Amino acid sequence: MSTHAPNEARVIPLRPQTSPPGSGGTTRAPQRPAGAPQTPAPREPLWRDVVGDVLRRERLAQERTLKDVAEAARISMPYLSELERGRKEASSEVLAAAAQALGLGLSDLLSLAQDELVRYARSRVGRGRTSPTAQYDGLCLAA
Repeated sequence: MSTHAPNEARVIPLRPQTSPPGSGGTTRAPQRPAGAPQTPAPREPLWRDVVGDVLRRERLAQERTLKDVAEAARISMPYLSELERGRKEASSEVLAAAAQALGLGLSDLLSLAQDELVRYARSRVGRGRTSPTAQYDGLCLAA
């Protein structure tokens, strides 16, 4: 038997509260242990973020507008903006169209994205962190 009205939803908090409800206290994040690092490790970049950064950098280097590149690629301007900001995962056809609109081949775009990932991996190794892919940093994936 339910204690709430039939059209009310019961809300179950996802995070535990540090003070009991109704006590007037504020909810706080749990304290870190004394030996824990203060700054979190940078997260590994997502593919869509890396590709988006490359697209935006190339477009800006050519001093072109979103509208111009989107029209040349035959994709919508809001969609291109979402790609550049890493909010959308693009299909290979869309990536090829965006690359071509910028005067690049798909392989050029992917090679530039690979360069970004290699720089990230090397910077992690330089900070004393090793990654499983660190041994492949010198390997060229582009033919």
